[in-house]
Amino acid sequence: MAGDLRYWLGFNAVRGIGPVRLRHLIELFGSVQAAWEAPEATLRQVGLERRALENFLQARRTLDLDALLRHLQATPFRALTWDDEDYPALLREIAAPPPLLFVWGEVGAEDRWAVALVGTRRATTYGREVAHRLGTALARQGVTVVSGLARGIDAIAHRAALEAGGRTIAVLGSGLDRLYPREHRKLAAQIAEHGAVISEYPLGMPPEAGNFPPRNRIISGLSRAVVVVEAGIKSGALITADYAAEQGRDVFAVPGSILSPASAGCNRLIRDGAAVVTEAEDILLALGWERVAEARRVQAALPSTPTEALILQQLAEGPLHVDEVARRCSLPAAEVSSTLVVMELKGLVRQVSPLHYVALV
Repeated sequence: MAGDLRYWLGFNAVRGIGPVRLRHLIELFGSVQAAWEAPEATLRQVGLERRALENFLQARRTLDLDALLRHLQATPFRALTWDDEDYPALLREIAAPPPLLFVWGEVGAEDRWAVALVGTRRATTYGREVAHRLGTALARQGVTVVSGLARGIDAIAHRAALEAGGRTIAVLGSGLDRLYPREHRKLAAQIAEHGAVISEYPLGMPPEAGNFPPRNRIISGLSRAVVVVEAGIKSGALITADYAAEQGRDVFAVPGSILSPASAGCNRLIRDGAAVVTEAEDILLALGWERVAEARRVQAALPSTPTEALILQQLAEGPLHVDEVARRCSLPAAEVSSTLVVMELKGLVRQVSPLHYVALV
């Protein structure tokens, strides 16, 4: 709801109040609005760290929440909070999921089959070829490719998924309106059309160096597994692998020459227990995803709302007129008619004669 969203936007703009502290405040006061409006004297008694409390009180005095909401509504972006049903299910499972996500594009049920491909910005010819092959093969199998939109391995993985006709998700270390690197603006727009560009940072946030390590927990959190394609010993991709391990996600690494500094991080991961990847099938077999594309087709063919399920139940007996379906479901004929149009597009039903439908699943 827009009314509640104002307060989520407000807290998102306060430095020092992250997921753990915000959840504590909401549990104490009962709602995000009540937490935002809590008396200062009470706030001083609930154990907030001094600087976080001062930042919050200052923000509450100076922020115009209505202006924040209007600014968001004037963009192509939307915001998802913990309270939203379409908040990414995988991300919700991690220890401290972001309270607010800014999204350009869509995150859907099909993204439950997601793998992160990450690596160095200074990719070698070997790394670039491997990233392209893995991104292409995973996308063709119906797996969503997650990465960070950075130069090098990240961008190659995103492009490979798009070229293969698949889905991909990019996670930023800046506000969605401050895309970094700037030369990837066109790529980001393409990703938004076939997946999503995501950030936990407020609009206007520049790509500060300190933003990138925390965003890596979102890359791993959105994924069932993290694959480090090519990485040196100090690569940020290793941070993503560490987050994945902490979150209980599988960690894979592509082996490289022991003479190549660009593969030193990957080889060390393998030494320390990461699974070896030489082709996409290694990942699919390890995750039990040999038939992901088929599973996604089945998922798309399932009713997505109680109304669709109810209508399918009536049509199981054979073709029925729209009015008869409405009578049996105790629903307005207009609602049933519009729902049937959507169900036909999804391949759930077929119109066998004017206004008569039959179930296909």
